[in-house]
Amino acid sequence: MTQSPPRRSALAAMYTGLGLTVAVTVLAYLSTAVLAGHVRAGYPAYTPAQVDSAVTAYLVLLSVLGALGAGGWLWMTWAVRAGKRWARPAATVMLVLGIGTGLTGLFIRDVSGEPGLPPALGWAGMAPCLAGIVAVGLLWKHSERKAQ
Repeated sequence: MTQSPPRRSALAAMYTGLGLTVAVTVLAYLSTAVLAGHVRAGYPAYTPAQVDSAVTAYLVLLSVLGALGAGGWLWMTWAVRAGKRWARPAATVMLVLGIGTGLTGLFIRDVSGEPGLPPALGWAGMAPCLAGIVAVGLLWKHSERKAQ
């Protein structure tokens, strides 16, 4: 069975979102010096061991979020490929969850009053949401065409 162009495009956007999610997760590991500097700036009294511990905690949290995000992308691509009727509303819910998580990472403040994540990592965390917006838009566009 061939897929309609909006559905193929939605799947392409979903695979892009998966790739961006993996890339942002890897970026966190490549940015440990940035994370450490961010923690030191917010908590100048921290010892090097405390800074390392905070960076490790950030990496664990970002890894868990990355794994959950990648799992969500894989689940939604499977649902769309399988033609599940619930795929569009589920993808919309996943998008809202992703945007909420991304905005939380971007704007949350820690107890020092500083942003929880360095701004570059916070903004990078929003990149998969752009792919999600495109994918969900295309899925609903496909839905409207079927109704006509």
